[in-house]
Amino acid sequence: MDDHDTLHRFEFENLPIRGEIVKLEASLREIASRHDYPPAVQNLLGELMVAASLLSATIKFEESLIIQLQGDGPVSMIVVECTSQFTLRGLAHWSGDITQKKLPELIGEGRLVITVDPGSKTNRYQGIAQLEGDSIAEVIENYLARSEQLRTHLWIAVNDLAAAGMLIQKIPDENDIEFEDEIDDTWERVEILGTTIKNDELLELPVKKILRRLFHQDDIRLYEPEPVSFRCSCSRDRVREVLRALGHEEVASILSERETVGVNCEFCNLHYEFDRIDAEQIFTADFPPDVPATRH
Repeated sequence: MDDHDTLHRFEFENLPIRGEIVKLEASLREIASRHDYPPAVQNLLGELMVAASLLSATIKFEESLIIQLQGDGPVSMIVVECTSQFTLRGLAHWSGDITQKKLPELIGEGRLVITVDPGSKTNRYQGIAQLEGDSIAEVIENYLARSEQLRTHLWIAVNDLAAAGMLIQKIPDENDIEFEDEIDDTWERVEILGTTIKNDELLELPVKKILRRLFHQDDIRLYEPEPVSFRCSCSRDRVREVLRALGHEEVASILSERETVGVNCEFCNLHYEFDRIDAEQIFTADFPPDVPATRH
């Protein structure tokens, strides 16, 4: 397996530090191809995809991690969802002529919302914070430092063809208090070495070469790569549930004015249509399992 569209976990053998490197190519193109984003918005979406992949690898969950930025700037909302199987989907809402390139100019005054959805509403976790930082990487770092007390550093690089990122994080351990000064010095050394990585190196060099170049003095355990891919979780069954939630009267009202009810998935732009017979089936006690759609 090559490094494209993969996530690589690594650990320092004798240090309480872990890390990940992710490289996206086909998955980035797949998401970008479904919407006509300006280059600055596409780059921002690529950065958030990288951040979501890296952050997902640091936590244990069974369903999905959602990172969302909301603001009063030209990009009013941008969101990426990463599942525990490292499947990605994302979208952005924007308006006007986008000439800005920096995050504060694109988002404006806003907030960061991180949601960990384990598939159960009762156990859903959501963290909300003001946007602090000039980049996606800085925003995530500041959030983790303030909300989770996790010492983390991210590096993210994006170009027209690919996106890549690296994360290092101090592994929390209550027994570290006795050696806190020594660990702080070690963390600072590793962090400084990490800052020498250049964007083109992060994007183009194989993962093993990146780790050798940065941390050749340390023993690094590199785990088997995990594939990352685009996949939208929309389905005809899920759209049925949305229409069922609208209620029979509302759906009947729509069908009185047109032949079908149409629903578009904002993430993947797939179009689902339901005629009167389809709609009536929605409101029966049970409807048949999803089958390959013949109308899109």
